[in-house]
Amino acid sequence: MGLLDAKLSGENVLVTSVDNVLNWARLSSLWPMGFGLACCAIEMMATNASNYDLERFGIFPRSSPRQSDLMIVAGTVTMKMAERVIRLYEQMPEPRYVLSMGSCSNCGGPYWNHGYHVLKGVDRVIPVDVYVPGCPPRPEALIGGLMKIQELIRMEGIGLSREEALRKLEEAPVDPGIYIEREHRKATAS
Repeated sequence: MGLLDAKLSGENVLVTSVDNVLNWARLSSLWPMGFGLACCAIEMMATNASNYDLERFGIFPRSSPRQSDLMIVAGTVTMKMAERVIRLYEQMPEPRYVLSMGSCSNCGGPYWNHGYHVLKGVDRVIPVDVYVPGCPPRPEALIGGLMKIQELIRMEGIGLSREEALRKLEEAPVDPGIYIEREHRKATAS
């Protein structure tokens, strides 16, 4: 979005930074690995269906962790399944992102109080970038979480670590409209 609004000269030359090009390419082509474990997986599948059309955001689901850059953990993670979640996370190439979807994967849901077999949040075994609350969350909430992942990617730079990008995002959350307007003003001022 911001890349296309950058300064264009008369000879159709685009002037921008390498960070902007790389971040634009990465945020415009997210390949999530759907990791559906319970009822949240139904909502995740509905989000990938034609009513919500995630492909307009450049999000195309993959079934292999080696081809994915985003893991969506949707549902109850048990102690047995936690080992598999870690294994799949470690097979993903860098940079990799994790979105935790639903109360069960965020904090154990209604099961953590009554069962010893449920993990009290997937963030105990792998780092989570974005949490999507709900039981189960609506497809619109998942799309909002995916847009937060895209904001995180937009904030990252070549020499910037994930922690620095998260801190930068917390300090000044990005509204895409404000970002586009700022880039447009910079392009027209020059």
